Amino acid sequence: MFFATAPSPLAAGFGTAFDHPLRRRVYAQAGRSAAQFLENAVAASRNPAAQDAAITQDEKQFVLTLDVPGISKDQLRIRIEGAIVQIESKEDAPRRYRAAYEFGQDIDSAASSASMENGVLTLTLAKMVPVSKVAELAIA
Repeated sequence: MFFATAPSPLAAGFGTAFDHPLRRRVYAQAGRSAAQFLENAVAASRNPAAQDAAITQDEKQFVLTLDVPGISKDQLRIRIEGAIVQIESKEDAPRRYRAAYEFGQDIDSAASSASMENGVLTLTLAKMVPVSKVAELAIA
């Protein structure tokens, strides 16, 4: 393997080897990528069930598919608040499950539905139709 030698930062007029601007920038970027990797690893370990989610969408709805083996439909609680969907197992469930998903648009809970078959929960979440709040003023 070939290694090229770089001029010493001390010879270039910098006080110490760590004062060199290129060196600081490279180390700063490496620190951020390592921190991001660790944050992603910790988040995945907290909620491994969220990794099994599949989300698709079209212009009218989102479809969220989750694997929740060992939990019956009576042991799950699904809550919708605005654009956030929370799914958690009840106290009597044999396994603990807890996840929350935030979508880019509010969910119409009245037009949404949930089904469960063979340990797979499928949520069909209707997108809220934006209501126009345009008011027309009469000219006096």
